[in-house]
Amino acid sequence: MNRLPLLRPLTLCIMAVVGFASAPLYAQSSQDQASQEHANAEATFAGGCFWCMEPPYDNQPGVSATISGYIGGELENPSYEDITRGNTGHAEVVQIEYDPEQISYAQLLEIFWRNIDPFAVDRQFCDVGDQYRSAIFYHNDEQRELAEASKAEMETRFDRDIATQIIPATTFWPAEEYHQDYYQKNPVRYKFYRYSCGRDGRLEEVWGEEAGGPTFE
Repeated sequence: MNRLPLLRPLTLCIMAVVGFASAPLYAQSSQDQASQEHANAEATFAGGCFWCMEPPYDNQPGVSATISGYIGGELENPSYEDITRGNTGHAEVVQIEYDPEQISYAQLLEIFWRNIDPFAVDRQFCDVGDQYRSAIFYHNDEQRELAEASKAEMETRFDRDIATQIIPATTFWPAEEYHQDYYQKNPVRYKFYRYSCGRDGRLEEVWGEEAGGPTFE
């Protein structure tokens, strides 16, 4: 008997993934890999449920791909079941492939902040555990400096400590295929999860009209 993946600790998330347990792993095609030869950059952000971190970036100019996955732990090729059990050190993340000539890393950070609760420790919204922590995984010194400057700006803005981590990127493991573009494949289930998790309500509480971030043109 096939088992469903171990899901978020909520019935609503169990409902959201029923029927996808045997989906194949995400794999990049040779065409996708060839397109990356055009010097696109990568940005990696953890903001809780990775389903919810793809949409804010998908329609931005210069963003060629958003990939849900795992980063930050030592376990090789972790599964969703491994991650949701905790204690692997990984975080759920979205990895963004983008053209720096069309959208800057600073702009990606501006979107990131306005899609998270920057004060929550080892959780985001209804999802609890260090796998749902908020973090910026930088790929080079320039990204690190920009991330640190943006975090300092947030601490000044709110006059309180920001829980979001800034740490070097390690090996990125793409999540299973059924997680990729989940909001497009399963819009009703996605909206139910997002609403029930209280994500939009909390974002509006923290960010007001800025919640969700800008769309650059």
